[in-house]
Amino acid sequence: MSSEQTSTEPAHRPRRLFLATLVCVLEALALVVGGLYVLVRGLAGSGDQGDTATVGLMLVVLGAIPGIAARGLWRLRRWSRGPAVITQLMGLPVAWTLLKTDSMFIPGGIALAAASIAGLVCLLNKETTETLGIRAPSDAAS
Repeated sequence: MSSEQTSTEPAHRPRRLFLATLVCVLEALALVVGGLYVLVRGLAGSGDQGDTATVGLMLVVLGAIPGIAARGLWRLRRWSRGPAVITQLMGLPVAWTLLKTDSMFIPGGIALAAASIAGLVCLLNKETTETLGIRAPSDAAS
C-alpha cells in the first residue's frame, strides 16, 4: 500500500471537495431520514403498508449511495466521484418534479436543485479532480 492509502488524514483537501462531501452527507441523511419516516408511517397504518414499506426501505437503501460516495470523497478515493456525480444528476429530475407541484414540496425542490447543482460544480472542479487523481481528457492525450 502507498503512503496515501495508509494515511487517515490527507495533506490537502480542497474546499470544493469538502463541500461536495458535505452535500453527499446531507443527501444521504435526507434519504435515510425520509425513508425511515415513510417506513414508520406505513407500519403505523397510514396508507397501504406494503407500498409504504417498500418505498421507505428503498429510500433508506438509496441513502447508502451518497453516503458511501461521501466516505470515499473524504478519504480521497478516485472511484467515489462517479457515484457522487450520479447522485447529483439523479437529484435534478426529482427537484424538477418537486418544483412543478403546487404544494409544500416546492421549497424541497429548490433545496434539492441547489444542492445538486452545487455538488456537481464542486465535483467537476479541476482542483477536485486533480486531488482525486482524475486526469482531464486533454491531459490524457498528452
